[in-house]
Amino acid sequence: MNAMSLPITASLTGALLILLVLLSAMVTERRARLGGVQFGDADDTTLRARIRAHANLVEIAPIVLIAMALMEISGASQILLLCFAGVFLLGRLLHALRMYVGNPFVGLFSIISQHVICLWSGVWLLHYYASLVI
Repeated sequence: MNAMSLPITASLTGALLILLVLLSAMVTERRARLGGVQFGDADDTTLRARIRAHANLVEIAPIVLIAMALMEISGASQILLLCFAGVFLLGRLLHALRMYVGNPFVGLFSIISQHVICLWSGVWLLHYYASLVI
């Protein structure tokens, strides 16, 4: 049985997993510091920001990874995929940083890049697979 190799998607997944653990640990640390808050945000703005930084990664990363894997399987350019992976990872790092420094302009790149990557990959996949059907 031949193993399918998706080196770009796998590398991005590894980096995002490390970021996910770091963000989760920061939520856990803040909950402990607030006396063991188990649910919600205890009306603490710092905890709320940390929860959102973690949740945003959980919300958007899976669909981007699925799209990238489908593109990689379908033969998308490695340069395109490397650019997507690099921009997405940088965007996720900046988004997490924005949640901690409170400056909305720090994360503006992450929001724009996330939408551009989602739209571009969606169009790429629709175009590629529509051309196979037609």
